[in-house]
Amino acid sequence: MESGYEAVADVGELQPGQMKRVTVQGRRLLIVNDADRFYALDEMCSHEEYSLYYGCVKDGKIKCSLHGSHFDLATGVPMDEPADEPIGTYPVTVVSGKVGVKVD
Repeated sequence: MESGYEAVADVGELQPGQMKRVTVQGRRLLIVNDADRFYALDEMCSHEEYSLYYGCVKDGKIKCSLHGSHFDLATGVPMDEPADEPIGTYPVTVVSGKVGVKVD
């Protein structure tokens, strides 16, 4: 694994559209597979303390199932209301079948 990255999942354990909850350096994150591209983002919605794990992933976005806000997986920017604050996103690498995330 590259310097600064922590291995958090095997590539094969997440099919497209699936998520995994992980904790890295005390942060609750989601590792997301969207169309075989991996993303790492804060688990909790910025609008209310509700886990995005209960939402769904599609077309580069994750939906909060509580109020329906969508967030861009790459940037964390909310795409619609009621959320108006972005969620944190983190660099991801895939090396030798392992998904790694870097949290600074």
